[in-house]
Amino acid sequence: MTQDDLLARAQAWLAEDPDQETRDELAALLDRNATDELTTRFSGTLQFGTAGLRGELGAGPMRMNRSVVIRAAAGLAAYLKAKGETGGLVVIGYDARYKSADFARDTAAVMTGAGLRAALLPRPLPTPVLAYAIRHLGAVAGVEVTASHNPPRDNGYKVYLGDGSQIVPPADAEIAAEIAAVRSLDDVPRPTEGWETLGDEVLNAYLERTDAVLTPGSPRTARTVYTAMHGVGKEVLTAAFGRAGFPPPALVAEQADPDPAFPTVAFPNPEEPGAMDLAFEAARAVDPDLVIANDPDADRCAVAVPDASVDGGWRMLRGDEVGALLAAHLVHKGATGVFAESIVSSSLLGRIAEAAGVGYEETLTGFKWIARVDGLRYGYEEALGYCVDPEGVRDKDGITAALLVTELASVLKEQGRTLTDLLDDLAVAHGLHATDQLSVRVEDLGIIANAMAALRERPPVSLAGLTVVSAEDLTKGTESLPPTDGLRYHLEGDYKARVIVRPSGTEPKLKCYLEVVVPVADASELAAARATGAELLAAIKRDLSGAAGL
Repeated sequence: MTQDDLLARAQAWLAEDPDQETRDELAALLDRNATDELTTRFSGTLQFGTAGLRGELGAGPMRMNRSVVIRAAAGLAAYLKAKGETGGLVVIGYDARYKSADFARDTAAVMTGAGLRAALLPRPLPTPVLAYAIRHLGAVAGVEVTASHNPPRDNGYKVYLGDGSQIVPPADAEIAAEIAAVRSLDDVPRPTEGWETLGDEVLNAYLERTDAVLTPGSPRTARTVYTAMHGVGKEVLTAAFGRAGFPPPALVAEQADPDPAFPTVAFPNPEEPGAMDLAFEAARAVDPDLVIANDPDADRCAVAVPDASVDGGWRMLRGDEVGALLAAHLVHKGATGVFAESIVSSSLLGRIAEAAGVGYEETLTGFKWIARVDGLRYGYEEALGYCVDPEGVRDKDGITAALLVTELASVLKEQGRTLTDLLDDLAVAHGLHATDQLSVRVEDLGIIANAMAALRERPPVSLAGLTVVSAEDLTKGTESLPPTDGLRYHLEGDYKARVIVRPSGTEPKLKCYLEVVVPVADASELAAARATGAELLAAIKRDLSGAAGL
């Protein structure tokens, strides 16, 4: 793109930008002739895919802004009409991030102008409420404006179809083509009224549905500390806990209310170092049975337990550990159907399902795949996502997961036991499934591309001294999985060590998922097994990092 082309494109964008804030931002860049920054913002467009859109807020087609969202909404509307859904309902939810309410209203206006019916949720609410509303209201599609646990300056646009699941191919490419066909915002009708703003009836129906995940008459005694991580979870989670009869959670006051600046955390993700510090401080003051955290849009659920062996006395459970605990609890409650997980999650779920005689299936990464498993009863992903009521919400749901894990903690408490005790039982029954992750956040996406290329060109022959006995390039697909950008390695020996490497679909990260299974004969071997698992994982992480050039 020449300098003249760049300036012409930026001027044309400025002329139709409906947002004064981004107009001023772009005008200032033009006034200072900020060529490098303009090139970054106008070198392409944010790509619409199976994660929808996600990116940094700002002016230009490579940022999240009202112009980009209006085009995305127009593309979605055209796709729906092409599928014969003219007049169908599109329900729209949003979180409390910067610009979320604006993006939601723009979407409602575009849908209305396109001849569809649009309904806005009444205020910022958890993503699971939107996923529930789609099926509850018989909508043909849903949109959630959220960037989940991304940094404060990001926002995103997640699309669901009428089955209540996130889009998968080929719908993403078909919607993207319709977005690309939008030539000018002047061609997109955007009335100033005509859509419906819902009251609390959908939220109330969702809350009534949350009761269904609990066993009538089950113990409800576990005491919790809860953090909403500056997001939208507090109102809904505390209401759900109150309805269920659990003790009111002790709130982490500094993080209880929505704040798009996320002032107390570097990243508003319970998995990130330091994000749970305030919650652990609160736990040390009130001595609960467990700590629960939602991410900012409350579709994920993190759990921490007392552990005298770690600094501070509290340990975050891995997503794989919570996934196994919930599976074991559902088995104990007599659940039937299929248990499903993504390929990056622990193989322990398969062992639990096999022992219980229930179905089991692996999918590609993401709940857009897990939610589509036939006969799904329970699905989880190691990144703190759990679907415990697929008939209600065909997506991860941090509210119902929190209810279910607190019920489990209550049942165990009545027996004088803890979540940690149940994890020990599972390790003895099925082997200690030790998991870890090598996650590299980058500024330059080329680093990720280079690492993937290095691993494809020179696959590691051994990791942690164990021979790599199979190396799969998942871009070619497998008998049971469609193609995806990832690599999978299996290592020799009794530890059934496995490594999966993939670029994140929602963040500028390269993610490497590691698992080893250490046989355990009885509880007396658990400490040694954990030490062996930790040593193997650390060695695999070190060798893999070297092989990828990280």
